[in-house]
Amino acid sequence: MAERDSEQELRARALRLLARREHSRQELERKLSPHAGSSDALRNLVSSLAEKNQLSEARFAEERARWLSRKYGAAKIRQDLKAKGVPEEMIARFSSPQDEMQKAREILERKYRSPATTREEKAKRMRFLQARGFSCDTIRAAVRGADE
Repeated sequence: MAERDSEQELRARALRLLARREHSRQELERKLSPHAGSSDALRNLVSSLAEKNQLSEARFAEERARWLSRKYGAAKIRQDLKAKGVPEEMIARFSSPQDEMQKAREILERKYRSPATTREEKAKRMRFLQARGFSCDTIRAAVRGADE
């Protein structure tokens, strides 16, 4: 009976976490493992949630990529999704560099109000975009385009 109660508590905890935001399978298992009675019970619960479509890697990857794309480039998004345990085929689908140039320009405009005038300022902006996960070609073009 106590084991049944703990399974219900674990399920309730998992549903509370999923109600707040989407989680990857790996992330949910990590958060629930301190509260699980056994690793088998945890795996069964997570599989059950996935079967009922209450836990979805695709929804998580799409939402996470959309949220990160406001500030970061495709490389940073790929790195983050990989760290969260998202499968490679989903990472490729949700971290495509299609609007990279426009995103980089928007980020530069939000961060820096005026165009770079010196070589040092341009280098600073290039390092900023590089840290945000943009490709070298995109960075060069965005900094050059912001100057014009």
